[in-house]
Amino acid sequence: MKSITIKGSKRESVGKTASKALRNAGMVPCVIYGGEQPLHFSAEEKAFKGLVYTPNVYTASIDIDGKVIPAILQDIQFHPVSDKIIHIDFYQLFDDKEITMNIPVVLVGKSKGVAIGGALRHNVRKMKVKALPANLPDFIEADITELEIGNKLYITSLKNEKYTILHPDNTVVAQVRMSRNASKAAAAEGKK
Repeated sequence: MKSITIKGSKRESVGKTASKALRNAGMVPCVIYGGEQPLHFSAEEKAFKGLVYTPNVYTASIDIDGKVIPAILQDIQFHPVSDKIIHIDFYQLFDDKEITMNIPVVLVGKSKGVAIGGALRHNVRKMKVKALPANLPDFIEADITELEIGNKLYITSLKNEKYTILHPDNTVVAQVRMSRNASKAAAAEGKK
């Protein structure tokens, strides 16, 4: 999985007034959980642009005063009016500990059903996946080439040994349905 480096500095004072002063200076107060103790730090707001405002999923390498900590984005809080980032929680990664993340689903191929006039529905755009950090994929590829009109692609066809998908087996990832134009064409064929 791709990683984004974020440079930050350790916070000495933690609290409402210190956090407000940081935000006024264009910084974002952050916390890393999962280690021995929570680690409080701050970083510039623009450093999170590639991590937050993207449909892709990345891990974060947080550089705090020369010490690099691998982590994932756990929670983010936005200001209700200005939509600025006001706080971010990270979770520290360990090589031997499994984590759960939402991974994007990418549809590949040209469906046979869509080629003859069906409508493609992409039902699941992100999947909850559990794996070791080294085995986390950047995205999950779903091949829709064999889907005819009325067919569905289930989670079971996307199973992998490296990670566990935390959705029920009967979850539909994508399906091809009869479109209005295709049904009108079929009705016109039936009248001839």
